[in-house]
Amino acid sequence: MSAAQKIMERIEALAKISDEPGQITRLFASRAMRQANELVAQWMREAGMTPRMDAVGNLIGHYDGQKAKAKIFLLGSHLDTVRNAGKFDGPLGVMLSIACVEELYRRRIRLPFAVEVIGFADEEGARYQTACLGSRVLAGCLDERHLRRRDANGISMAEATKFLGGNPAQLKAARLNPKKLIGYLEAHIEQGPVLEERNMAVGIVSAIAGQCRARISFIGCAGHAGTTPTRLRKDALCAAAEFIMAVEKLAKDTRGLVATVGEIAAWPGTGNVIPGKTRLSLDVRHIRNSIRHAAQAALKRAALQIARGRKLRCQYEAVYETAAVNCSRTLSRLLGQSVKRRQKQLARLPSGAGHDAAVMAGITPSAMLFIRCKNGVSHHPDESVKLRDVQVALDVLNDFILSLGEKHGLTAAAKGGRQHGSTS
Repeated sequence: MSAAQKIMERIEALAKISDEPGQITRLFASRAMRQANELVAQWMREAGMTPRMDAVGNLIGHYDGQKAKAKIFLLGSHLDTVRNAGKFDGPLGVMLSIACVEELYRRRIRLPFAVEVIGFADEEGARYQTACLGSRVLAGCLDERHLRRRDANGISMAEATKFLGGNPAQLKAARLNPKKLIGYLEAHIEQGPVLEERNMAVGIVSAIAGQCRARISFIGCAGHAGTTPTRLRKDALCAAAEFIMAVEKLAKDTRGLVATVGEIAAWPGTGNVIPGKTRLSLDVRHIRNSIRHAAQAALKRAALQIARGRKLRCQYEAVYETAAVNCSRTLSRLLGQSVKRRQKQLARLPSGAGHDAAVMAGITPSAMLFIRCKNGVSHHPDESVKLRDVQVALDVLNDFILSLGEKHGLTAAAKGGRQHGSTS
């Protein structure tokens, strides 16, 4: 069995671990997440690593360097999913990272630095609407007030963290020391169509868009659908509809901006009752922070103006924000050289999706490798990746980690010969 086939088999095994039967749903600190961590820890051991779990539930596998207390290079991605997810978003990056270390272990190579593979506990934020929770803990930038957040079943984040085996009282101590880090590399499906359009297996990420998320509530007055005159209504759903159209218009009028209302709920939710309250989500993204901030402010003003015009109340709550970041030029240049040994051209592209790499960039140089995915589909059961593209990605990672080792003093005798050439 090839290394790429082994990766695909492991992804299939992970796909069977779900909180909901018949689909892939692995939420932060759920029973499925605990089971996934146990399985992935076993694979880390087989790859020569010593696994541990930190205070928030991130799974971290350590592979020693040539010397004790050597600095650390980080590889990884996330193990949680959205609801009814695909197989590859997150887990592919973790499996590729484990396979990369497994190749070092097979060849008995120890690098001038240690390598740690991270399976982040919560990148998607599907349970508590706190994206990149795992990487925020490692970067030391988690707002601990989030521990009081409650999910749809009333379970607080602190309670859930304990269930996973973490310790919410030790989150500050889980922060990684930037002085001990060399960098971070994350492999991930592209979640877009560019690589497929260019017929390329992999590409490197130039920048990661910043994003902000908010919850907006319009509060009016419920009433009888047949007896309340239209001119006297305080219809919260109409206000929400007007706001949604304002979001779409601003996104269309602002180059590079994407803005999405992905959730909406109305109360009391009865066909013959005027909605008295609505709550909706807002997601705004751009690779320039200034443009994103301006858009966010404009949409907040629009929500308040719509409420005033309809004599309603509006509650606007910012729940999450991450800045746009540029990927490390040094790591990206080295990664690009490894890519060009495997395919004729090098694609550099921005990421509109958020990633743990954007958070980790706050404490260490970070880079990303994108892998082609069919039709650019992600966050959906139809996610699909070609076996040969997985092999190319693994070849690139293997080459990259040895090249990085050379920069830090790895000798030819220590690493053996490297095989170059195209596999795509």
